[in-house]
Amino acid sequence: MILVKIYRLVILIATLQMLAVNSFAQNKKPITGKFTGIQFTQLVKEIEIQTDYIFYYTDTGLNTLSINLMVENSSLTDLLSKVFLGSVYGFVIDEADHVFVAKKMLIQPLLPKDFFDRSKSNNDSAINKSGFLNENSKSTKDLGISANKVFEIGQKQALNKKQKMIITGFIRDGKSGEPLTGAMVYADTPYVSSITDQFGYYSLSLMQGKYDIGVNSLGMKEARRRIIIYSDGKLDVDLQEAVSSLKNVVVTSGKRSNIKSLQMGADKLSVKTIKRVPAVLGEADVLRVLLTLPGVTSVGESSNGFNVRGGATDQNLILFSDATIYNPSHLFGFFSAFNTDVIKGVDLYKSAIPEKYGGRLSSVLDVSVRDGNAKKITGTGGIGLLTGKVSLEGPIVKDKTSFIVGARTTYSDWLLKQIPNSAYSNSSAGFNDLSLRISHTINPKNNLYLTGYISNDKFRLNNDTLYQYSNKNANLKWKHIFNNKLIGVFIAGWDNYNYSISSTAVKLNAFKLGYTINQGNLKADFNYQPGNKHAIVFGLSNVYYKINPGSFTPNSNESLVKPNTLTAEQAMETSVYFGDQITINQKFTINAGLRYSIYNKLGPGKTYQYLDGLPRDESTVKDSTIYSKNKLMQTWHGPELRLVARYVIGNDASIKVSANSTLQYIHMLSNTVAISPTDVWKLSDNFIKPQRGYQLSMGYYKNFKNNSIETSVEVYYKTMRNYLDFKSGAVLLLNETIERDVINTKGKAYGIEFLIKKNTGKLNGWISYAYSRTFLKQDDELAGQSINKGAYYPANYDKPNSANLIANYQFTHRLGISVNMVYSTGRPITLPIAIYNLNGGQRVYYSDRNQYRVPDYFRTDIAFTMDGNHKVKQWIHNSWSLGVYNLLGRQNPYSIYFIQEAGVIKGYQLSIFGTAIPFISYNFKF
Repeated sequence: MILVKIYRLVILIATLQMLAVNSFAQNKKPITGKFTGIQFTQLVKEIEIQTDYIFYYTDTGLNTLSINLMVENSSLTDLLSKVFLGSVYGFVIDEADHVFVAKKMLIQPLLPKDFFDRSKSNNDSAINKSGFLNENSKSTKDLGISANKVFEIGQKQALNKKQKMIITGFIRDGKSGEPLTGAMVYADTPYVSSITDQFGYYSLSLMQGKYDIGVNSLGMKEARRRIIIYSDGKLDVDLQEAVSSLKNVVVTSGKRSNIKSLQMGADKLSVKTIKRVPAVLGEADVLRVLLTLPGVTSVGESSNGFNVRGGATDQNLILFSDATIYNPSHLFGFFSAFNTDVIKGVDLYKSAIPEKYGGRLSSVLDVSVRDGNAKKITGTGGIGLLTGKVSLEGPIVKDKTSFIVGARTTYSDWLLKQIPNSAYSNSSAGFNDLSLRISHTINPKNNLYLTGYISNDKFRLNNDTLYQYSNKNANLKWKHIFNNKLIGVFIAGWDNYNYSISSTAVKLNAFKLGYTINQGNLKADFNYQPGNKHAIVFGLSNVYYKINPGSFTPNSNESLVKPNTLTAEQAMETSVYFGDQITINQKFTINAGLRYSIYNKLGPGKTYQYLDGLPRDESTVKDSTIYSKNKLMQTWHGPELRLVARYVIGNDASIKVSANSTLQYIHMLSNTVAISPTDVWKLSDNFIKPQRGYQLSMGYYKNFKNNSIETSVEVYYKTMRNYLDFKSGAVLLLNETIERDVINTKGKAYGIEFLIKKNTGKLNGWISYAYSRTFLKQDDELAGQSINKGAYYPANYDKPNSANLIANYQFTHRLGISVNMVYSTGRPITLPIAIYNLNGGQRVYYSDRNQYRVPDYFRTDIAFTMDGNHKVKQWIHNSWSLGVYNLLGRQNPYSIYFIQEAGVIKGYQLSIFGTAIPFISYNFKF
């Protein structure tokens, strides 16, 4: 008992000495300098450079102090006393050279009254035994003082100053508990940074000692942590939502992240950004916003799919939480397949594609899904002119298991029935989709994630033929932390896409045509970080394809349709990858990786052998081979290179270069320029070779005005081999010998892309411009016919000029306006250029393939958003969005076609939206 009293007396004396430290400690560290016309933060930097003092403060009002001093061999006490003379601020310096600055009324240098009361827990006090404020105390929450607390990482007994320590943890939303992807965690001196993965996990390697740690994330307040590292340990940080003044609206995370990151040809979109851009009929649309980025185009108004740097629509790998989406659009392409209320963010990789992705030639679109609120039940919803949506999220077990579910549907069917014109009332069109995510924390090292998605579309246009298509996806993901250096993610999933066309108007001819793609996935991805010099990724994956390429069956008992079902195709694609991000120094970083894939085409199936040197058709067949189920029919394999380097110039610029090679074993065959429900997907086999792509790119990135304005310019050159085009008059559907109607082509694409983005202020947005060309050339000696005499011709999606302007202006916290302006060169078309008589009948003579173009495209959209009041304590928050799509009412042509009327051939121009389309939507959240 006596020892305890002595111990407490010693602590009391030490505390009193801390208060008296001004009388002797400061003179040992004199300060000299001319501090005139500077802010308080600059003064702090100068003092910390000259001395061992570390400052702790949070009040931004300190920078309003006018500092004009010149001192020589002054103590810190004298200097700060002069700085704060006549102000509301004060300071306390402890014996460890920690300087605490705050308003005088908030400084608590004395021990709490209950310090010696053993019935009280130390956690109930504003000051703990270490002399620092407790993070959980009420006073610290009021002050936001977490940045001023010193966090001790690891065990003091494990001192080894020569060894680097690994600091790991999770960055989460403090309000919902959801992990924050893409948050930047960094140490200032020396500068070391890490980006959180899709689970909010990060890893930093630092020597033992004291550090300032900063955390930035999109739309969140920046957090600072003072830490002392003794050994490996963990530091989790919860961020709070940023409610910025209108003069400082921040719409990006991580200062200079575009300069310092190794990513090139990559674009990241937040949900907030997507919802700001005006879209047709008022429904926030991921794909429409993608089309405003440089290097991303589409073949026309509201078309399904998108083209990236000269690639075809099927050359994009579209992932929804690691599930493959084959048709990413709803309702003729008017709406995206993704519900923005359940997604976390969107990443598009146009070059420097990470090693873990494969299977497509041009790009990867990775749409991540939110985990759901882990603390309380919340929801969102909205009602537009054609669609309605609702989502619900919350904890199943608080802070352990959470869910989020979102559903959308359309009432376009009901609206069509209200139109008196029979052409509309006899039509039908609609869609619905459902997204589900369940996240479960088993323990600090193991998490499970279950994701499901289903969508259905149907339409019938003034006739009896009904078109339907559907996506169905499910996967289970397990994340395991082996140790501070190694984490693994294991995924098992199943993807399904199917469509059907049916008719029952004429009983004798009633039919149903069906088509199905099934895909199984097994993946294991690992991330190993031995230190700050290396970040190693490796893994393996296996994809099983099974395609039912078509069935044609009778659709009534009276139907005389002859059934026809093609043999199912199946194949296995296995790949392994390895990559290492090597930091040479703070300026120079490279990433080198290799992916190797092996593709095996499996039976059952039948292949034909054709006469050598002759076109493939029925007359040149010399033999055939039948393969039983799972019998190996053909093997393709090859390496895929990943290489990117970055060199930082100063503090606000960098140069990046990259080289990629890619392989694609599945092909989409279509004689339309846009994705349609009747497109055919074909696996590589004996005659249809895998597509190969190679891309070189280089970029220069420069920031201005304290990183509030980002600019970049990128150039690229890309080649393609074994891209499939079709012969004139080709039959693609229900064709057992498709190799006879397609030809191999090679292609080249090149371009330059400019981007200017303003991230802060009332006015923000971006301007993009791209000049790009894409050409194809027949590369098949056995085609039997020549396209454009064997010369290069523009691809269907070649659009040389593309420019976009996205501008957002916030009048008040509640009222804002957004403007979207789009321009592009018209896409290529083949036109009839002459009429001639043959055997008494008129014939049309066509130009070379894609020799002409439709007129240029230009569109302006505008949208106003008005939020309800911003009271924190209210059950429902609401907002309205109204605007006009195609404000100028331009009749932009989607296509030009010709028909013969009374013996005369006439040309017509088709516009999807030939007038201004007003919209209004109501959104709410609770």
